[in-house]
Amino acid sequence: MTAPARYEGRRVLITGGGSGIGQATVLRLLAEGGSVVAADISEEGLKATVAKAEEQGLAGRLSTVAVNIAEEDSARAAVADAVRVLGGLDVLVNAAGILRTAHTHEMPLADWNKVLTVNLTGTFLMTREALPELLKTGTPVIVNFSSTSASFGHPYMAAYAASKGAIQSFTHAIAVEYSKQNLRAVSVSPGSISSGMTDASGTSKENVGPGFPEHDVDWNLLTKLLPAIGEGFAGPEAVASVVAMLASEDGKFITGTEIRIDGGTHM
Repeated sequence: MTAPARYEGRRVLITGGGSGIGQATVLRLLAEGGSVVAADISEEGLKATVAKAEEQGLAGRLSTVAVNIAEEDSARAAVADAVRVLGGLDVLVNAAGILRTAHTHEMPLADWNKVLTVNLTGTFLMTREALPELLKTGTPVIVNFSSTSASFGHPYMAAYAASKGAIQSFTHAIAVEYSKQNLRAVSVSPGSISSGMTDASGTSKENVGPGFPEHDVDWNLLTKLLPAIGEGFAGPEAVASVVAMLASEDGKFITGTEIRIDGGTHM
C-alpha cells in the first residue's frame, strides 16, 4: 500500500532519528513526500537511517545532523543547520529520549538528572530554538514524545515517568501560548512498543537489558505493561503512522492533548 503524499512541500526536523520510533518516523514522512532532517547523538545511527532510506529510494530528501539535545549550543546549531538545509521548518518531532531503570530508593542522582536533562530539557531546547522558524510558516506543528508512564504506574521508571509527565504539561502550555499563531502542539504517549530504548531496558525475566534492576524485581508488576491486543509489543511503525497523521493536515483539529498508542495496555 502506497503512503499518502501528505508531506509534499513540508519541511521536518526529527530528533532521535537514528533508531527506533524516531527512525521509523523519518522513513514514514519521507515516504509521504516530506523533506526531512534526521537528528541524533549517534552518527552510526544516522548512517543506518540513511542506509534504510536508500534501500527504499527515499534518501534524496533526507539530510542528517548530529546533535546532543541536552546541550544548548548543540541544539541551537542543529536547528540552524536543519533550517539552512531545508530552507525553513514546518514540523518539529521531538522523539529523542533515554530510559534509566532502577529501584527509586537506589537511583543515583546523576541518573535522575540525566534522564530529566535529556528528555525534558532537551525537548525544551529543541522547541525553543525551532519556534521562531516554525512560526514563519502557515501551519506549524510540534509533536512531542511523552509515554504511558506519565499517566500510569510503570515500576522502576520514576525518573522517566517524571520527565514524560512534564513533557505533557509543557506541550499543553505551548499549545495555548502559540495558538493564535496557528501552531499546533501535540504529544504522543507510546507504550508496549518495541524500540531501541525498550529493548535495551528489558521487560521480562528473560530479557534483562543494561541498566535494569538486577535484583528484587517483581516481574508480576511488569506483566501489567503487556498489550491487550496482538501478540506482544508493536513495532515502531505503529507510532510513526500516528505521528504522520498528527503533523499532517489530517490532524488539523488536534492540539494541546495526548494520544495514547499502547495496544490497550492501559484500558
